[in-house]
Amino acid sequence: MQAAPSDSASALVILAQREHEGALRRYATRLLHDEARARDVVQETLLALGRSTDAEIETLRPRLAAWLFTVCRRKALNILRAEGRLSPLDAAPPALAPEADPAAALERADTRHHLLALVERLPERQREVVRLRYQEGFSYQEISDITSHTVSHVGVLLHTALQTLRRAWPVEPVR
Repeated sequence: MQAAPSDSASALVILAQREHEGALRRYATRLLHDEARARDVVQETLLALGRSTDAEIETLRPRLAAWLFTVCRRKALNILRAEGRLSPLDAAPPALAPEADPAAALERADTRHHLLALVERLPERQREVVRLRYQEGFSYQEISDITSHTVSHVGVLLHTALQTLRRAWPVEPVR
């Protein structure tokens, strides 16, 4: 029989759910290509947080987001390994906020779509660190913690990815 979560674990789960559930679900969906399974993985991640001891909670609190993404990633990759397939990350952009100028909104959406298509062509490791850095806002150290790459390797992956994207980005015609 498992002990009930402590009050501090319950409070941290509520905080994590409120602040990180949406980003975790997007991340897991990109890894799994399946929204329902992504929700399950996020739920399992939050349950794992709830099983933390008070001592573990004190060490987790300052790096909560990185810990959550690490656990979520491992759970998603375990599912893919069990199925015998590790598939590329999916480009599922979040909905854009409505704009006053429809032409500007359309142009921005086209640019975003083109950029995401270029990101999708990157090798899997580069694609993942680009998304963690620029879509989720993680630091190099946090990405290192999540992916188990060294901080230096994260930097190399990002640098290489950005160089590839710059070369592939179309040059605007002179007007």
